[in-house]
Amino acid sequence: MIREIKKGTQIFDKKAKRATLKDVETGQDLLDTLIAHKDECVGMAANMIGINKAIIAISMSNVQYVMYNPRIIRKSGKYLTQEGCLSLDGMKNCMRYQEIDLEYNDANFKKVHAHFSGTIAQIIQHEIDHCNGIVI
Repeated sequence: MIREIKKGTQIFDKKAKRATLKDVETGQDLLDTLIAHKDECVGMAANMIGINKAIIAISMSNVQYVMYNPRIIRKSGKYLTQEGCLSLDGMKNCMRYQEIDLEYNDANFKKVHAHFSGTIAQIIQHEIDHCNGIVI
């Protein structure tokens, strides 16, 4: 189901709660909403649709991911960049890492370890910040 995008910094006031298998439907709603906004957005966190759970969705080209309880376990290649967000106005400066190793649960809540670099790594970091109550 496509959900309304929430606006403003107040949606990031609290750290997201850990997702459970009961939250898989929310993950699908998040992905549906992201796909509906594909021309203006490549990633979303569940708090952007009003649900305070640690769930992110990423969409680049024809590849889509939903990650539950994502956690960066290693990062390298620090750099400064600018990012925007559907929930916020304008562009903001932020620090990112070129490469990250990530631990998350898939839709079956199987633990996954993965390595990401470049643009996809930047998007994931942005969305994890949202889950951690960090506004870019």
